[in-house]
Amino acid sequence: MSPAAVILTVLGYIVLLFALARISGRRAGNAAFFTGNRRTPWYMAASAMIAAAMSGVTFISVPGSVATDAFSYMQMVMGFTVGQFLIAFVLIPTFYRLQVISLYEYLDTRFGIVSHRTGAWFFFLSKMSGTALKVYIVCAVMQGLVFDYYGVPFWLNATLTMAFVWLYTQQGGVKTLIWTDTLKTICLVGSLVLTIVCLMHGMDWSLAETTRQVVQSSMSRIFFFDDPASGTYFWKMFFAGIVLLVAMTGLDQDMMQRNMSCATPRDAQKNILLTACCQIFVILLFLILGVLLYRYMDYIGMPLPAKSDQVFSQVAVNGGMPLIVGILFVIGLISSTYSSAGSALTALTTSFTVDILAATKQSDERRLTRTRRIVHIAMAACMTLVILAFEYGVDDSVINLVYKVAGYTYGPILGLFVFGLMTQRRIRDRWIPLAAIAAPVLSGLLQYVARTRWNYQIGFELLIYNAAFTMIGMLLLTKRNEK
Repeated sequence: MSPAAVILTVLGYIVLLFALARISGRRAGNAAFFTGNRRTPWYMAASAMIAAAMSGVTFISVPGSVATDAFSYMQMVMGFTVGQFLIAFVLIPTFYRLQVISLYEYLDTRFGIVSHRTGAWFFFLSKMSGTALKVYIVCAVMQGLVFDYYGVPFWLNATLTMAFVWLYTQQGGVKTLIWTDTLKTICLVGSLVLTIVCLMHGMDWSLAETTRQVVQSSMSRIFFFDDPASGTYFWKMFFAGIVLLVAMTGLDQDMMQRNMSCATPRDAQKNILLTACCQIFVILLFLILGVLLYRYMDYIGMPLPAKSDQVFSQVAVNGGMPLIVGILFVIGLISSTYSSAGSALTALTTSFTVDILAATKQSDERRLTRTRRIVHIAMAACMTLVILAFEYGVDDSVINLVYKVAGYTYGPILGLFVFGLMTQRRIRDRWIPLAAIAAPVLSGLLQYVARTRWNYQIGFELLIYNAAFTMIGMLLLTKRNEK
């Protein structure tokens, strides 16, 4: 696939994206930007959430990871499903009852303004770093496919990407995201299914033969019960999946803005449960695609790339496949990137405006609009700088790196919410930042000691330890004679 074909594909998608954003964002005010006016039909929210759960990292890293981790990711997906039920029947009723715009307003109601802003700042760190990592890997792929060919530097690549993201989200916010995420779902799932069909055709396999090859492959092993010290041990991944889903979806302003754009809690719950079912199917397809990619490379004698993250792109673009496979890859990659970056930018703008600046307490709608637009530009610029910073030091599989970052930054948020929901204790609010900062430090120290002294690998479950340290710190800050 030539660089010119890649550019034409990207431009075609951008034109379609901007047309949809313009139509859906008409007459969108601050309420539409922050909450979608709470008028989104539940089935539209579900279609948007399927896409929201998948990023460019999922699109690239999950298929490539099967060579080393097989289908162990499905163990975490099982935990994700349990987590979706907790969100639907514990968090959704709470947030709708309080009628919050930002999730972290709950912490103000429960503990005080310092806890509120602590949760918001940790969300800022989590979402800014996590999204920047996701956009970074896609920019890196596009750099190799297109921009190096034309001599365009990486910094301009990243700047152009974030400029387009800012442009299509600057007016409609959540109202626009619901429609553009639905477009992403269609593009992502469609490109995934059609790529699998093309790989089957390329190896002259029928559906029955493909099923047999995948089932018999050593890369399709799902359950790992043999080594509790391993990062792929079932119970570690299962419980980590529950906690990660609750923290990274249920307590994430980005993800929950879509769920809470529904008119009623019941509609939001239907949306979440439908999303849970679809998520299992889509991630399984990504893993099956990974097996087929490796089998196809072996079939044509293609050498493995230096990084597993490059497997999909190398086969799609340089693997002798029909042009449509390369086009599908680019569409899936770009749609997932623009969607995840756009939703993160909207959520960061919402949280910073509501939680840090407290701008929604003003009655002047024009002033709020001006503040929101300035924050939106600032968030886009900040994310661009973080993407550029990642250009000089990322050497891990990016999906693992994203979850490592999340393990440290989402832990205090999870601890704050769990303590608030499960206890009636009042705490000394002004000291909360101390407990929130100490928790990731202690978690990192525990991870190091476990690895060096006991040869025990703390994997995705790091988030659990982090949240536990936060809650222990909050217990120590409990007001005397108050529970």
